[in-house]
Amino acid sequence: MKRLGLIGGSSWISTVEYYRHINLMVNARLGGSEYALLTIDSLNFGDVTRNFSLHDSSGCEKLVVDAAMRLAASDATAILICANTLHLYAKAVETATGLPVIHVAKATARAVHEKGIHKVALLGTKKTMEMDIYFSILADLGIECITPSDGDRHMIDHSIFNELGKGIFTGEKKAEYLKVIEKLQDKGAEGVILGCTEIPLLLAPEEIPIPSFDTTKIHSTAAVDYMLRIKA
Repeated sequence: MKRLGLIGGSSWISTVEYYRHINLMVNARLGGSEYALLTIDSLNFGDVTRNFSLHDSSGCEKLVVDAAMRLAASDATAILICANTLHLYAKAVETATGLPVIHVAKATARAVHEKGIHKVALLGTKKTMEMDIYFSILADLGIECITPSDGDRHMIDHSIFNELGKGIFTGEKKAEYLKVIEKLQDKGAEGVILGCTEIPLLLAPEEIPIPSFDTTKIHSTAAVDYMLRIKA
């Protein structure tokens, strides 16, 4: 089994889910008392949000790259960034460490493609919904990606940083998200990517009117495939 380095803390709520999913999947495949070889470097989410609020992309990149360098020094053989938005710095991590980053958008795009979906909606932070973390990767597989309106993007972004990332999940917020998904379905979305690692903690698949893609689970599965050498 290969050792994997996890960059967590963005937020700690979803990092717990990564740790749980990866260990459960390793044990399901290997049985007995076998669990994952993991090293976690957990960021202070406050440092991340301060850099975002100051539009200091270089400062945020340094946080992520420094964490990756610490993980590389711990004998990790690959890096898993436990957040969608921080994949903005995936290439910088690979360049700095010489290690592969198991990319959430690549794993998710494959899952969408395997379902035969040609038009998918994307929910996440404003940066995830507006910057090119997903769009090019999906387009390379012939998948069109649409996002919510400006107002809905603001609502989702605000809720992620002020509610979901703090472990606050309410029925009112769930209803707002489901209304956004219904509007995207009306615009032709055949599925929806839950492109923030906290959103699957708010919405269960059976509550969503179209196929949903839980990026935390998809990303964790890709991590286990790598660790157990099932896929490159």
